[in-house]
Amino acid sequence: MKTLVIIAHPNIENSRVNRVWKEALLKSTEEVAIHELYEVYPNWDIDVTFEQQQLQNYDKVIIQFPFYWYSYPPLLKKWFDDVFSYGWAYGSKGDKMAGKKLALAVSIGDKKYNYKEDAPIGYSLDTLLTPFRATINHIRADYRGAHTIYGSSFEVTDEEIVENAYVYANKFIKTLN
Repeated sequence: MKTLVIIAHPNIENSRVNRVWKEALLKSTEEVAIHELYEVYPNWDIDVTFEQQQLQNYDKVIIQFPFYWYSYPPLLKKWFDDVFSYGWAYGSKGDKMAGKKLALAVSIGDKKYNYKEDAPIGYSLDTLLTPFRATINHIRADYRGAHTIYGSSFEVTDEEIVENAYVYANKFIKTLN
């Protein structure tokens, strides 16, 4: 079955990483459907019924986004709040995401070194992704990990981005099977 990739980048055309990741997904031999939140919802008026139906049509979902201030872009937060509703994604009758394989693809602007307990940020990326994992657990989906790249703002080279995109689109995506 195809994989749904939800991309939440407010300016993907100027992105060093997310644009290249998207291009790699489109060239991949894997069956992938791409859904760009900022393109579809420029006014942030999310069609909850459409989003929920789309999620129900896939067993594998990747949420791709740049890491903003140790979290995710604001439209993605609104998407989670609106779409993963009580009675649909969680609660006594909310089981529509149960058992679905869900993964993250996260571009990080800063250096990997800084994401350690004893480094300037003081927290590992794994720790900072806890809210995502908690949400995924709460909706009873199967968390399949995160594909990442560090230094996307200034450190990583274009060649490293292309190599990372290949791994994402041709190897990481297979771990969802």
